[in-house]
Amino acid sequence: MGRQAFKRASSGIDLRGMRTLDLITFSLEPVAPFRLDLTVWVLRRRPDNVIDRWDGNTYRRVLIMQGQPLEVEVAQMGSSGQPLLQVTANGNALPPDAKTFVTSALTRMLGTNIDLTEFYRFTEHQPKLDALALQFEGVKPPRFPTIFEALVNALACQQLSLTVGILLLNRLAERYGQSVEKQGVAFPAF
Repeated sequence: MGRQAFKRASSGIDLRGMRTLDLITFSLEPVAPFRLDLTVWVLRRRPDNVIDRWDGNTYRRVLIMQGQPLEVEVAQMGSSGQPLLQVTANGNALPPDAKTFVTSALTRMLGTNIDLTEFYRFTEHQPKLDALALQFEGVKPPRFPTIFEALVNALACQQLSLTVGILLLNRLAERYGQSVEKQGVAFPAF
């Protein structure tokens, strides 16, 4: 991963006397080419996925760090060839290592450190595959943040239709997952 900028905002002190944050903002530079819209499209699988949210510009997801929910927002500022992601994470009394946690989760989930140069070279010699590779250039292979989430997704989405699987995952997250509330709407974590 490339250069990372980091900005702290609204800090406080927790009960152990450690400095805490309510909001952090930083930038990530994924390996090019990278397109957030396509990568999130693959990660979400269905537009009614309430865990992985996309509004056409910003990807949002609630993650759990040390038992506390925090909402992460990611927007792509740079082009596919020079990608730059603006990341914001907010929650109650974020621990000092929140940036490391969020960076690690996003790197895994969005595949920001994956270099597909060899794949693109291979597709140049495969006309049908090359056409698809060009159409979807910048999409990275996403992964779930935890093995547990991957297993539950595999069970729900492979044993039934994908649409029913996402519906079940939504219900599971809404009923049992922790959530972040914004303007009277609860956004669940997995």
